[in-house]
Amino acid sequence: MAPQPLPCARPTRADAARNYDRLVTAARDTFAEHGTGTSLEEIARRAGVGIGTLYRRFPSRTALLEAVYVDEIQSVCDRAYDFDRELEPFDALAAWLRSFVGYGLSKKSLAGELIDALGKDSPFFAACKANVQEAGQLLLDKAKASGDVRPELELMDVMRLVGGIAHNSDTQPEQAHRLLDIVLCGLRPAAS
Repeated sequence: MAPQPLPCARPTRADAARNYDRLVTAARDTFAEHGTGTSLEEIARRAGVGIGTLYRRFPSRTALLEAVYVDEIQSVCDRAYDFDRELEPFDALAAWLRSFVGYGLSKKSLAGELIDALGKDSPFFAACKANVQEAGQLLLDKAKASGDVRPELELMDVMRLVGGIAHNSDTQPEQAHRLLDIVLCGLRPAAS
C-alpha cells in the first residue's frame, strides 16, 4: 500500500513559502530550546515576521506543531532514501535507525502534545506513520535481500524495539545508543 501524502499546508507562492519555512524553522528551534509551550510571539519574532503573519499561516498552536512535526517526519524519510543511495544495505538500515532514535529522543514533548490534541489514531498520525514505514521497509527489504539481517524480521518488530528505546523518558542518549547497538546485533542472522 502506498503511503498517504504527508499532511502539509506549505504554500506555493514564493514569499508565503519563505515565511512558512522561516516560521517552521523558528518554531522547531524554539521548541527544542524552550519546549512546546514557547510563546507564539517569540516564534514570530525569531522568524522575522509579525504575529499576524504567523496566525494567518498557523491559526493555532496545534497547526504550528503539526507543521514542525511533518517537517521532521519528512526529514526522517528523506534520510532513509539518502542512506539507501549512499550506503550498503545493513549500514543504511543501521544509520537510519540511529537517526530515528536521535529524532525520538529530541521530539518527545512535540509528539506528546500533538497526540493530546489530535489523538494517536488521527489521520494526521496515520499519514506520518505510513510514510515512515515505507522508508523503513525499503531499507529492511534491501538488508534482507543482501542477507545482512534475519529473513523473518518484520518492520513493525524493529520499529517497536527502536521506538521503545527512543520514547522511554528515562533513557539517556548514551544509553539509547548502547541499546540500539544491541538491537542491531540482534537483527543479524544467527551464526551457522
